[in-house]
Amino acid sequence: MMDLASHGFPPESLQALAEASAAINSTLDLNEVLERIAERAAAVLNAEAACVLTYDRMRHRLVFAAAFGERGAELVGKSFDANLGIAGHVLETGNPENIVDVSRDPDFFKGIDEQSQFETRGLMAAPMVHRDRSVGVVEVLNRADGTFGDADLQLLKVFANLAAIGARNAQTHLSLRRQTEALRGSVLGSSTIIGSAKPFRATLDLADRVAPTQATVLLEGETGTGKEVLAKYIHNASSRASGTFVAVNCAALPEALLESELFGHEKGAFTGAVAKRVGRFELADEGTLFLDEIGDISASTQVKLLRLLQERAFTRVGGTETISSDVRIMAATNRDLKQLIADGTFRDDLYYRLNVFPIALPPLRDRRDDIPALAQHFARESGFAVGVEVAGVADDAVALLAAYDWPGNIRELANVIERAVLLADGPVVLPSHLPPEISTIGERRPDAAQRGLRANERSVIVDALRENRWNQSAAARALDISRDNLRYRIKKYNITRDEA
Repeated sequence: MMDLASHGFPPESLQALAEASAAINSTLDLNEVLERIAERAAAVLNAEAACVLTYDRMRHRLVFAAAFGERGAELVGKSFDANLGIAGHVLETGNPENIVDVSRDPDFFKGIDEQSQFETRGLMAAPMVHRDRSVGVVEVLNRADGTFGDADLQLLKVFANLAAIGARNAQTHLSLRRQTEALRGSVLGSSTIIGSAKPFRATLDLADRVAPTQATVLLEGETGTGKEVLAKYIHNASSRASGTFVAVNCAALPEALLESELFGHEKGAFTGAVAKRVGRFELADEGTLFLDEIGDISASTQVKLLRLLQERAFTRVGGTETISSDVRIMAATNRDLKQLIADGTFRDDLYYRLNVFPIALPPLRDRRDDIPALAQHFARESGFAVGVEVAGVADDAVALLAAYDWPGNIRELANVIERAVLLADGPVVLPSHLPPEISTIGERRPDAAQRGLRANERSVIVDALRENRWNQSAAARALDISRDNLRYRIKKYNITRDEA
């Protein structure tokens, strides 16, 4: 707490400042703090009206966050360029100003009085400074018993610094609360990446390249290919890793609820809106917002999303206040957005805003070399979740998993392994624990073309093993496949050392 007595203020001013500081710091609700700053500023300086303007650094605008006095509420939520007006000059210089007669000051903007229907005669403004950084401006208007003097200006300067501390504490509290709410709704969890197959390595290389940037990322691929896991991986490798990762499934909510979920809503905006709600864009401030199934959003939501991407600002449902949010957008889809554009159901301008850095995720059938490692990983995860110690998946079960086409991709594999772990009598997943469509793959009779292809593949594997004297690691490198994949094929074709 600063030493107020050293400023030479009279006892009544010191008492007023102490009471104002206590009132401002008695709550951590940001809106209440700002309202109390405006109210107490008028009381301490014996002014007819007062207002608090916060600095929106991203948009470089000053925003009327709170106002005290007749018709002051008319101004709340309005904003203007931070280079303009007396408040803009105070913000830029960091020095308080006392304008005895605003009619003679060229920086005074009469439009504010016209909007609020209030006549300003004299005005004082002081920057709210926290740790050498201006976070806003406090203004007081019209001293009730005359004009403001130099002592009043010094008093306002001290008051503004006290107010800045309270405002900053409330902003920090709001940020922490948003992160907590976001984590409740979307737990970040693990972003462990498993895979060494060539198609997936190419995908991961792109993710590593874009992660350190602020570029918008569009993840494309079939359902279940791991788009959200890759989005979390990119977030964790970015400069926003300490921020919140918020995921929204756009296909899971109807239009009205989706807009409320994304942008938030004001109290009374619609039936059931009994309180104000902060949207996902606000919750993800300084973090990442992941919009899954972006191809399923409505035309009206597309317009609002486009505006946010262009201006980094939005309004809550039922509200008028413009809110800015520093969010990195990552979107995902399993649909052909270009075809949706041709069909007239998706905006081409939104597509180009989202498609800054597209990354395609390969289906699991194109990265079969990764199936053994993925299966073992999911087995251990599932065992831990149900309290069972799982050693892994048996080789013959892995061989069956690798031979299946996986139309549901990694998500289907995870579900199959979870079911198998629950069915297993011991610590190892066996072929009998797999569903029939997988466990009976080896019993199906191949047609003539398949038999010829398999015979040729068997011959190539035998030759590679023979040339490398049954060194399976060396043979796998020669065939450009993983060692697990080679072992699977050795079992599949019943190849023995005698042949190689």
